[in-house]
Amino acid sequence: MEEQMASAVNRKICNCKNVSYNDVVKVLNDNSNFSQVEAAFQEVQNVTGCSTGCGGCHDEIMRTISEIMSL
Repeated sequence: MEEQMASAVNRKICNCKNVSYNDVVKVLNDNSNFSQVEAAFQEVQNVTGCSTGCGGCHDEIMRTISEIMSL
């Protein structure tokens, strides 16, 4: 069970820029003053470069940010 959790947390969200779930968590934790998902997305994108390649991960990044912010 722990391996499954670690695998889910370390999953790649943006293949173009090699951004993982953990990378998104780190940016959000480092910048905990976000109250809106879109502002958080902008910061995650600025720090990690996610969703600046093909853009295919945009929805997954937004879902991940919403999930993390609701914890």
